[in-house]
Amino acid sequence: MINNKILLAVNGTLMRGLALNPNMVAAQADFVREAHTAACYRCWSINDNHPGMIRTPGAGGEIALEIWAVPPAGLGEILAKEPAGLCIGKVELSDGSEVLGVLAEPWLVEGQKEITHLGGWRAYTGHFMTT
Repeated sequence: MINNKILLAVNGTLMRGLALNPNMVAAQADFVREAHTAACYRCWSINDNHPGMIRTPGAGGEIALEIWAVPPAGLGEILAKEPAGLCIGKVELSDGSEVLGVLAEPWLVEGQKEITHLGGWRAYTGHFMTT
């Protein structure tokens, strides 16, 4: 936690500059930093609308994400606006720490295009942040 806010890892359209980032802003979330998952996650494009990420111990790679500090009430607001099949769970970061993060239920990724080898949603879509 930072200043009574919950750390939340996001790996897709909630990231800065992308389609659902206004949901983060509306929830009064603050961008903290860019990060990567531990090398045990796989990621799929869900109909090219958003990613779905699942932890798969023993397989997978590091997935790029953003860490945000979210007020407790805002966490519910954000989750309520997420597409079906996405949920909140613990995500292990490349430094070994854990934060809450957006994950996919296994049924969501069935038959979808795997994008793990690209390292994340921005690499897949070409929407990179410039600072």
